[in-house]
Amino acid sequence: MALRPIIRFPNPTLSMSTEMVTQFDSSLHSLVDDLTDTMRAAPGIGITAPHIGVLQRVTVIELDRQTGPRTFVNPQIVWCSVETARHSEGSVSMPGISEEVERPSSIRVRYQTISGEALEEEARGLMAVCLQHEIDQLDGIFWIRRLSRLKRERAVNGLKS
Repeated sequence: MALRPIIRFPNPTLSMSTEMVTQFDSSLHSLVDDLTDTMRAAPGIGITAPHIGVLQRVTVIELDRQTGPRTFVNPQIVWCSVETARHSEGSVSMPGISEEVERPSSIRVRYQTISGEALEEEARGLMAVCLQHEIDQLDGIFWIRRLSRLKRERAVNGLKS
């Protein structure tokens, strides 16, 4: 377990798509441990492997410290609701900046566990927001690309201040 340096926006790594995980071994377990430690120290509620420079399709989300972190390997959204909701979002790669983003309010995601077991589940509320945000990142879509041009410029200018 180790804290890893977080890549900061506008590093081009944050716009790169990730590779599917094919090896469910001790190196994956170490990566997940490092992601968890780094996310908690940031502090944040979600982090992806690209945030620490690793282009693998892995994310860790922890909405509640008592419940603990959840790991999603090779996640993909297989269904989205028509209903949408707005929620404030930010990134560990862009600390101190947040804006409202509109996304589907419910999703169904297919993923693998850290041991490789294939699962599918539906998410609503904050978990749905986090999964969509982190899966975007795994697809090379940094969260500010979901903003209007004006809001995106405001976010980038806020980072420079």
